[in-house]
Amino acid sequence: QVQVAESGGGLVEAGGSLSLSCTVSGLNFNDVAMGWFRQIPEKEREGVGCITWNSGNTWYPDSVKARFTISRDNAKNTVSLQMNNLKPEDTGIYYCAGDVRYGGNCRDGAGWGYWGQGTQVTVSS
Repeated sequence: QVQVAESGGGLVEAGGSLSLSCTVSGLNFNDVAMGWFRQIPEKEREGVGCITWNSGNTWYPDSVKARFTISRDNAKNTVSLQMNNLKPEDTGIYYCAGDVRYGGNCRDGAGWGYWGQGTQVTVSS
């Protein structure tokens, strides 16, 4: 059974940082593209970072570019999202997703086969 599990969410003040982690089991992680997505209240789901199986390519929306960094460690079957200079508008539920091999749409999360349960990120003013 494929399992995707996020951790690392929490409460942080504006301008602070958080690092999210995601662990995948049940798949050959070397064959899996990964992405981080968020659901902000009253907004559409949006991708905040995606990465290819070998870290050869990454993608970020303009809203988080230069603040968020996605990375992966294939030896540990993990993908991380480092979030710096957080803003209150970043508050939402952050999800980790994967797919074999190239992933789905990174802008809206369509087409990704495996999803975690989400982790809450709250940024206070």
